Formats: sequence, structure tokens, C-alpha cells
Amino acid sequence: MASEIIVKKPWYSPPRILRGLSEANRYPVLPMLVLLVVLVIPAVFAPLIAPHEPMVGDLKQRLLPPVWVGEQTTEKTVVELITASNRANEMRLSDAEIQVRIGKAKIITSGAENSDRPVVPGDQIEIVTQRGGKATYLLGTDKVGRDILTRIIYGSRISIIVAAIAIVIAGTIGTTLGITAGYFRGWVDAVIMRLVDISLSIPIILMALVLVAALGASFETIVIVLVIFLWAQYARQARGETLTVRVQDYVSRAKVSGASDRRIMLRHIFPNVFNSIVVLATLQVGFVIILESTLSFLGAGIPRPQPAWGLMVADGRELIITHWWVSLFPGVAIMLVVMSMNLMGDWLRDRLDPKQRQV
Repeated sequence: MASEIIVKKPWYSPPRILRGLSEANRYPVLPMLVLLVVLVIPAVFAPLIAPHEPMVGDLKQRLLPPVWVGEQTTEKTVVELITASNRANEMRLSDAEIQVRIGKAKIITSGAENSDRPVVPGDQIEIVTQRGGKATYLLGTDKVGRDILTRIIYGSRISIIVAAIAIVIAGTIGTTLGITAGYFRGWVDAVIMRLVDISLSIPIILMALVLVAALGASFETIVIVLVIFLWAQYARQARGETLTVRVQDYVSRAKVSGASDRRIMLRHIFPNVFNSIVVLATLQVGFVIILESTLSFLGAGIPRPQPAWGLMVADGRELIITHWWVSLFPGVAIMLVVMSMNLMGDWLRDRLDPKQRQV
């Protein structure tokens, strides 16, 4: 009797690695990794991984560049009186003495590097025009000495909380009204859809500025603005799905069997609408984050000194030429999160929509 020998290949064998990579290609691995690193993990573990306090700064360390940026210096000649023709290369004696005293300049005239003599006209001095980065502030500091990396980490918590609360409230209200409008039709549908049209026609920025003027800039105000702006899109999506589902045979059988309207909407219509609502909510996370950042940038969102990404970009707009890192890194965080959420939404749409999967 012949015996069969089964050879088990190790996990690191090339066929298994290729098979694993092909399976991984079915999922948005890179967007998921970006969301974990930039949004989820910082939001959950912010107090543990943040190197500094988010709202406490050190004016002695203000506007430090990122750690990989070196110190920038320039050389000038000490003179009694600056001439108009050579202003860029000369410095007055009194100013030079002050810079040397506070440690921002040193004498580099031949033979005077290690001397403690006072500055005299004709000396060459080396002035620090931009300090170099420090390992304790990996991404630099802002104009009041707060660590940018720490504020980005805590800003992810604000972004995810605002997006979650606004989308849950708006999705619940919009889906309920949309299913109600699509199921009952008639005057109920007409009233709800006219409210949807009104909501979609309101300029979001103008409404935010009006509410901020009336209620003041706060977390609650930004959530109210986002809910007012978002619920109509859920209502329209849910209504369209409900109009298709309500004419199906199983809904008619449920009516004949004596099921109430509430039970039909909850047990038969809502499960068929749920996938589309989840896809819409996923796609709107990035939109909500960028909208919250925009409102915060305009002063109509999260109030200072909270570490909101939009506020951080706004704080560095007048420094963008000389101190680019103040606005750049929060802007990169916004870009990565929004792009990753859009890719996740597209993937969910392909996975949850039978037409996209050709089922």
C-alpha cells in the first residue's frame, strides 16, 4: 500500500507570500495604515504618545524648525554707520554688541574667535538667522513655542470626534426622514423633500459665520452647523433607496400579514438602505474633516487655543514664507486623512454594492 507524503511549506515560502500579497491587494491596506497612524492611534493614545502638552508653549523655543533643518547663519561687517549701498552686509556697532551679548552672534575676525574682547568696527560677525531643529521638537514649534507634532496628535482627536458626532446625528436624522418620505409619499414626502432642498441651498460658510456671531465659536456650534448641512444628503439617499424597496414583494407580504408601518420600515426597508448609508458616511468623514478645518481656519469653528488642524494652518498663514512648517504639517495630515477616507469609501462602495460586484 503506497503511502502519501505531505510536505508542508513554511509560511515564508514564495508561493505563500505571493498568495498573501494577492489577498492583501483586495483590501485598501495603504489607506487603512495611513488612517491608523495619522488618525486612529493618535486620537486614542494621544496622552501616551504626545511628547509635550498641546496648549503649553515655551517662548524661548518659538518657531524652531523641524529636527532635520540645520542652523542658518550669515556674515556681516560691524560699522559705525550703515551705508545705503551695502545695507545687507553691514550691521551697526550697537546692534552687533546686543547680538553677541545674547548669544545670537559671534566674532569670526581672524584671531578673535576665542577672545572675550568687545566688538569693534571692522569686525566680522556670524549671525544666526534661523536656529536649527531640536530632537525634542521633531516637527518644530509654532509662534508661541508649542510642539507641532503634539498638536497634530491631539488635533486628530478633535477631528475624529467632530466627524463621528456630526455624521451619527446627521445620518440618524436624515435616514429616518428619508425612509419616512419614501415610504409614505404624498404630502409627507413633499414637505420633507422641500426641507431637503432648503438645507442644500444654504451656503454653509455663511450659515457658520452667522451662528458663530449669534452663539459664539465652540465645539457645539460646529457640530450644529455640520448636522444642518449633512442631514439632507442622507435623507435624499435614503428616500431614493426606499422608493425602490417599498414596491418589493416581501414588503407587500408584510403589509398583508398585518405588520405595522414602523415594523416594515425598521425590519424590511432599513436593512436594505443601510449599506448605502454606510458608504455615504464613510465618504463624508473626509469631507467633514476638511469642512471643520476650513471653518476653524476662518475662525468659525473650534476656538483657540484648541489644537484643531484648521487652526494650526491658520496660525501659520502669515509665516508661510519664512516658517513653512507651522502650516505644512497640519495641512499634510488633513490631506492624508481625507485622501485615505475617500479611498476607503470607494472600496466599501465596491464591496457593498451588488451592482459594483456584478452579483
